[in-house]
Amino acid sequence: MSDIFDEVDEDLRADRTRQLLQRYGWLLGAAALVVIAASGAWQGWKYYQARETARVSAVYLAAMRNAEAAAQPNAPEAARSAALAGFDQVAREGAGGYRAVARLQAAALAAQAGQRDQALALWDQVAADSGADRLLRDVASLHWGLTLLDTPQLDAGLAERIAGRLKPLLDPTNPLKALADEGLGLLAMRQGNPEAAREIFKRLSQDVTAPQGVRGRANGLLAQLGG
Repeated sequence: MSDIFDEVDEDLRADRTRQLLQRYGWLLGAAALVVIAASGAWQGWKYYQARETARVSAVYLAAMRNAEAAAQPNAPEAARSAALAGFDQVAREGAGGYRAVARLQAAALAAQAGQRDQALALWDQVAADSGADRLLRDVASLHWGLTLLDTPQLDAGLAERIAGRLKPLLDPTNPLKALADEGLGLLAMRQGNPEAAREIFKRLSQDVTAPQGVRGRANGLLAQLGG
């Protein structure tokens, strides 16, 4: 007798299942299509990103080769122009890291060619790029400040702007700290403040964590200042 009831119960369940499928089967099919489409879109996006990264990487490497060629004695201007064009393309189309590094490389080329304003503008762009690595932004600020130290007419306003770029780099954990401190010492000398400069260079000459070159220059400047 129990077998009969079991068979009836199974028939009822099967019948309810058929009714549910007839009523809501299209929803299950639609949901499955959505899952498949989403998975396909995600895979397509990953493929697109990988392809774009490879493309930008190739442009960057070609620009680096042209930059190396442009750095050689008597290098043709075409090599420098090609390098700048490549770095500009990477800066426009690359992700945050590639974009910042490309602009730093382009700024270095501009500075070597004596195009100071162009280099300063590129360093400014990197320093203001919130998507770039903090260290790259600090490198840009350091170059910006040190380059403007050579301004023939260094007025108080410009000196304040330079100090504003260098002082945030004095954090003890910042690998650029010693170079930024050296820049502030040179700024003090330019402003006719030998006491402040002497104090900075004395501190740098005794800083065992500072690069050897910075410590050597600090000792030389101390000798000039009578420290």
